[in-house]
Amino acid sequence: MFLANLGYNGRVNIVIKIGVGLEVFLLKHVVSVSLGSSRRDHTVRVELLGEKFKISRMGTDGDFNRALEVLRELDGKVDAIGLGGIDVYLFVRRKRYTIRDGLKLMEAVKVTPVVDGSGLKNTLEREVVRILAEKTGLLKRGMRVLMVSSLDRFGMAEALSDMGCDMTFGDLIFTMGMTYPVRTVAELEEIAGRTLPELVKMPFHMLYPTGKKQESQDEAKVKQFAHYYHDAEVIAGDYHLIRRFMPDGMDRRIILTNTTTREDIDFLREKGVGTLVTTTPEFEGRSFGTNVIEAAMVAILGKLPEQITPADYLDLLDKLDFQPRVLNLENR
Repeated sequence: MFLANLGYNGRVNIVIKIGVGLEVFLLKHVVSVSLGSSRRDHTVRVELLGEKFKISRMGTDGDFNRALEVLRELDGKVDAIGLGGIDVYLFVRRKRYTIRDGLKLMEAVKVTPVVDGSGLKNTLEREVVRILAEKTGLLKRGMRVLMVSSLDRFGMAEALSDMGCDMTFGDLIFTMGMTYPVRTVAELEEIAGRTLPELVKMPFHMLYPTGKKQESQDEAKVKQFAHYYHDAEVIAGDYHLIRRFMPDGMDRRIILTNTTTREDIDFLREKGVGTLVTTTPEFEGRSFGTNVIEAAMVAILGKLPEQITPADYLDLLDKLDFQPRVLNLENR
């Protein structure tokens, strides 16, 4: 096998394989560097709009300094990088809040385009809510929805509220341990304005499970918060937060989330979940995070992330015909 690497913006990985015949193709390489567990690492090769991609995930087990090292090692050697297990930007309507630790990771990359998935969340996840309501019937006006974390995916939160769901936003409950459910987007926006300017300065591991915490449940809080899950028909938001506090007895509940593996699907079945919906498509048995998909889209568009508009993302999503993955967990 022969590999040739040129610099980004014209950098091409040329791969020549000698087997039954001679195969020559252009390969784009996208890597997600995550603060999550390395047990979830995965690599796939896919074709998107006629372009061949190698898409990889590299977990650093919550080691922030290791994540910085990996990012510096990859810089200039791949087509795009996604930051996983952490957010850089939180968008609440027209306001953008920047998480200090996330920005440190992003600024470690000097050459390669790097994204955290936030640009895609605000477009893709709104579109997923529309598709589920109009084409599948899984979401209906008046359904009781628990969204464990909303400020990290405000687009989904607003779309669910706009379609008339009976919302419980659990940001204060599941990230700060305050037993105060938020019921409206207006109150959510008000809380964001009061709390996020200070919260974004905190070490990220204090706000969100990283490393091995993603593989365990907080048993005391599972019992404390179980009624929020049992009162809902749909549980939406970040998978690791959903998993960390999920009780037994989730009979026929719908989970609307992001990245899941085969092990996650087994876990949800054991809890009694009826339907799993992931906002990103399945590649070789698992869905990847929005940061990975956004990084792939940046590589396709050939633009710097700050030059890409929501209309660009929506147009590309339409061309790619991305559909949410809907999995009936009652059928084994």
